[in-house]
Amino acid sequence: MAGSVPLAQARPQSRLRRGARSTGRWAGPLSPAVLLLALFFAGPILWCLYSAFTNAALTGTGASAVHFVGLDNFRRLFGDPELWDGVVLTVVFVLGSAVVGQNLLGLSIALLMQNTGKVMRAAVGGVVVAAWVLPEVVAGFIWYAFLHEDGTLDHVLSGLGLPGENWLYSNPMLAVVLANIWRGTAFSMLVYSAALRDVPPDVVEAAAVDGAGGLRRLWHVTLPLIRRQIMTNLMLITLQTLAVFTLIFVMTGGGPGTKSQTLPLLMYQQAFKFSDLAYGMAIAFVLLAVGALFSVFYMRALRPEV
Repeated sequence: MAGSVPLAQARPQSRLRRGARSTGRWAGPLSPAVLLLALFFAGPILWCLYSAFTNAALTGTGASAVHFVGLDNFRRLFGDPELWDGVVLTVVFVLGSAVVGQNLLGLSIALLMQNTGKVMRAAVGGVVVAAWVLPEVVAGFIWYAFLHEDGTLDHVLSGLGLPGENWLYSNPMLAVVLANIWRGTAFSMLVYSAALRDVPPDVVEAAAVDGAGGLRRLWHVTLPLIRRQIMTNLMLITLQTLAVFTLIFVMTGGGPGTKSQTLPLLMYQQAFKFSDLAYGMAIAFVLLAVGALFSVFYMRALRPEV
């Protein structure tokens, strides 16, 4: 009995030692990745947060003598009508080009490719992916040349006897939404093509035997089975679209006026065109908050059903 007490004490200690060795085995290899994340991800965010509460600028006194100004930038920001216009245009851009456009078009193409031959799948997939792999600046110039006054679209319309116009001036948001759909649909198509291959064929066949038509099978069988992939795809393309800058900058520059000035363009204009770096950082945190709201919604939708 006397020897049982040290043995009982030794068991928790041995478990602690095994736990420490196990932690050391995975912590060592992961430490470089954690260090890089802290350096290149957390570091810039913390610097951006600090700068938003200062008078930091690219030129003038804010460049040579940075000092803390508290909430001045945010008070100025929330009273700026350009901010709220930018938030609305950003949400419209995300909903139109990602949530509706890329998501639905990618799903439609993936569904159509299910029932086609290998040659047709390869041809359609190659065309769609080709737009995706183009650099964003190249895609922007292509659509600029297509929609600009005296561009390709106007020449086609004039050949049909229809009037043309400068679409980038009359419908700037519609123009950039269509361009982003064209460029980004490939990602959703690839995600849904992989998801549809994992749908059990016998479940779909059983629904067909029970008399369910194509649309009912899609709505009641296929879509519920790939719900998690849908939410994951929506989250990824939403966050990608929130950060789109080059495409809009090349096509419209945020104009005419501020009619296509989303938050990334407003942030760029304030920070680099007007040299007000701290104010641009404050706008960046508004953009981060918009992305966080979308992410919270998608994460709640991804929770397993009870």
